[in-house]
Amino acid sequence: MTPSNMFGGLNFASIAHNPDFKEDSVREEICMPIIKRLGYKGKNIIRSKNLLIQFGRKERESGTPDYILAIGEYNAFVLEAKAPNQVITEGRNVEQALSYAMHNEVRSKYFALCNGKEFAVFKTGVNRTLVLTLRIDEIETRWKELARFLSIKSFHTGYRHLYHKQSKTFDYLNRPLLEELPAEKQKTLRHYGVHGYFTRQAWNVVQAYIENFTRRGDIVLDPFGGTGVTAIEALMIDRKAIHVDINPMANFMVDSLIAPVNTQDLKNAFDSVKQEYKTNEPKTKEDYNRILKTLPGPRPIPLSSDADVKTADQLFNQKQTAQLALLKSIILRQKSENIRKSLMLMFSGLVSKINLTYHQSSNRTEGRGNASAFQYYRYRIAPRPVNLDVTKYFMSRCKHVMKAKADIKGAINSKTISNLTIKKGTATDLSFLQNESVDYIYTDPPYGKKIPYLDLSAMWNAWLDLDVTKEDYALEAIEGGGLNKSKQEYSDLIAQSIREMYRVLKYDRWLSFVFAHKDPEFWHLIIDTAEQCGFEYVGAVPQKNGQASYKKRQNPFTVLSGQLIINFRKVRNPKVVMNANFDMNVDALIIESIEEVIAQYYGATLEQINDYLIIQGMEKGFLDLLKKHTSVPTLVP
Repeated sequence: MTPSNMFGGLNFASIAHNPDFKEDSVREEICMPIIKRLGYKGKNIIRSKNLLIQFGRKERESGTPDYILAIGEYNAFVLEAKAPNQVITEGRNVEQALSYAMHNEVRSKYFALCNGKEFAVFKTGVNRTLVLTLRIDEIETRWKELARFLSIKSFHTGYRHLYHKQSKTFDYLNRPLLEELPAEKQKTLRHYGVHGYFTRQAWNVVQAYIENFTRRGDIVLDPFGGTGVTAIEALMIDRKAIHVDINPMANFMVDSLIAPVNTQDLKNAFDSVKQEYKTNEPKTKEDYNRILKTLPGPRPIPLSSDADVKTADQLFNQKQTAQLALLKSIILRQKSENIRKSLMLMFSGLVSKINLTYHQSSNRTEGRGNASAFQYYRYRIAPRPVNLDVTKYFMSRCKHVMKAKADIKGAINSKTISNLTIKKGTATDLSFLQNESVDYIYTDPPYGKKIPYLDLSAMWNAWLDLDVTKEDYALEAIEGGGLNKSKQEYSDLIAQSIREMYRVLKYDRWLSFVFAHKDPEFWHLIIDTAEQCGFEYVGAVPQKNGQASYKKRQNPFTVLSGQLIINFRKVRNPKVVMNANFDMNVDALIIESIEEVIAQYYGATLEQINDYLIIQGMEKGFLDLLKKHTSVPTLVP
């Protein structure tokens, strides 16, 4: 079908010079054929909806969009016809169409304008985005571009993918979503007890997701890799893995844990190091001074402004510094690189206890507590510093690391270690990966200003001689931190990381994005950015992550412990979630949603209310309303 046939033999060359071809002609002779070819007919085409709108500086006035294209109870897009002499890519005409599209009774995903010569499509929003312009005389050659945005097949109403049993035939595109799983953090030796960290995903949940969305030999990526749960669990079930993290401490932990070693060789090396340390252990001030004159201690890395001291070396007293400096020097004399890595992992775990920020847990045995960076998310000197036995707790670290290595050696060893790539870098730049080279992404990014990972890793990086550059701090996807990043900077970094994930993921493959943030604006950002890239939202699943945090235990009614796993797939013709239109205000909408979840569970916890609101916001497309509502953050993590 040529454009002239599509439009009844219309002579496009004469339109601009024909005084009788006005707005009504554009509406009926050009817009209507386009609408019908996009798949809309009958009740899908709304012509006479009268709206009260605020336009410019005027008071509320009536307005009637030329066309609202609906799918069931949802509105897909608004289409405004203009005369051929009108501008449709900027100015008053665009603002008018936007006011219709954003109206609470419309809330369409897109709006479009046509002046008979051109057709322009915009993404609805305060920062409206022009996503497509084309000349009407080229509409046939570019029809697929237009249909991708506006076809009746390009939308869905935020359905949640049905849970169902696995079929015998593995189909990448049509995978079921997993229901919430019981978190089993402490039931595996390869993660639990090896080394403290700020956050860690439940291994069994991660493994179940990898197994659900991939096949053996597939490549799994985690661009916010952390302690490597995704990478290690991928290898445990015969996948390949790519681990990326900007924090060298996290990468050190993964690299050291998976370093293949002979168990007996590691035990012999540990015994040798332990004996030499015990023989030379510093016990007096003279010993401390003597050691510190010859052996380096922790580097004086500057700490964040909320720390009780200014530099990392001040987190240790003279005795602790001398003890750790001696032990480190003995370890570094080991000839085998993998033995050194394994022993340094034990050493780093020991640093978590031998420091001035170690807070002993009340009413518990000696050595049961935590470093303040893990417990309070800041460097807080303990009110009663604890004098722990270095040898005793070094032996404890050895016990945990040896068990972890024994746990993984059947799947992660010298024969399979090449299946893992560890990369120090940022999720915003995965340029070392080719387009469409990854089979699955499972990732757990930072949640705004909750944890400044690089700032809080300084105590360990100071001992491990791991460098963090100014560029690393600039690229870290957090809000606040040492550089006091703004909400917008955090948003930009998360958005860029999603764009990179889209680029490297293969078509018909999945992204599982773990998130738990108190501000609905960031949930909206994730969905909006993912859709703009070309991801198709499939569904979100509430998922608890095991033992409650310190803050949750201290504030059980105001701090949430759960998270959502948002699932997207990369397909060639993605559908976007339509926005539900409302004739009620936001307060009424929130109250109605809360009443629904309370009725569903015969009473509901704060976590259930939060999860339901966020999921409803994603499913029905009203996250943009939640993010504007100042009282909502009290309901979310």
